[in-house]
Amino acid sequence: MHVRLPTHNSKQYEVIASVVTHETPPQQLQLLLASLSECVGWLQTIVVDNSPSLELRATVEEHDAIYISVGKNLGFGAGHNIALKTTLDSAKYHLVINPDIAFKPAVIESLYQFMENHSDLGLVMPRIFYPDGTEQRLCKLLPSPFDLFMRRFLGSWSNTLFKNHCNRYELTDLDMGVIRQVPSLSGCFMFIRTSVLREVGLFDERYFMYLEDVDLCRRIGRVSQTVFNPHVSVVHGYAKGSYQSTKLLKHHIVSAVKYFSKWGWFHDPERDQLNRRTAVMESSTVISLTETD
Repeated sequence: MHVRLPTHNSKQYEVIASVVTHETPPQQLQLLLASLSECVGWLQTIVVDNSPSLELRATVEEHDAIYISVGKNLGFGAGHNIALKTTLDSAKYHLVINPDIAFKPAVIESLYQFMENHSDLGLVMPRIFYPDGTEQRLCKLLPSPFDLFMRRFLGSWSNTLFKNHCNRYELTDLDMGVIRQVPSLSGCFMFIRTSVLREVGLFDERYFMYLEDVDLCRRIGRVSQTVFNPHVSVVHGYAKGSYQSTKLLKHHIVSAVKYFSKWGWFHDPERDQLNRRTAVMESSTVISLTETD
């Protein structure tokens, strides 16, 4: 493992951002690092490179970020955990972010202030858009086996055969133009309070890829609020890899088996409770958050 630590690594930061890469195009990572480097003095970026080569090293060092080359693909959660384990006491917040994210510098400051204003929040995710301006609906309920099977294997037929169920699971029947609590938020951009991470633990490394974000959201939701803030937005070059690659589909299925074996396949009272609580908070907690923001 190759690690390049800046001379000021011992400094305490307000936010530490971790990015996990695997053969990521340098120009793509360049855009993200340029945005993050605008937060001079109070944000440190760590790039954990799962690639077999050191091609990204120069790009990372240009932006005075920490570069960690693992030399093999450890997976999403395990990669982020490398950064988290060494910096959990070094910042108030941790940003888990994908390399294909782009945003304006004010985004991080806005989310930081939002979390500062609401001490009961453990995790916030902004509104996510495709590069063409179309919104990505990444807010969901905690899944059942049927939810994942339906979305992955029935495709567009799921919206035809099970429209009401799909709308409920994907929260498309709700007004997502307001701040609201959501039990399952995407791992592409997770702004997390580190004190909560110390309480619930890091990513479960049994998941190589897929569902590790759902698992972490669920554990955070046990002790604090997981919130969607649509007043802040980023752009995500999102690609549904498991829909295009047999290898990634296998990872998706294996992760699903591990997830439901851990939390329960059909008998999962906590999932039902958290998902019901989301609906109730539409008229209570969400309103109070909006009024005080």
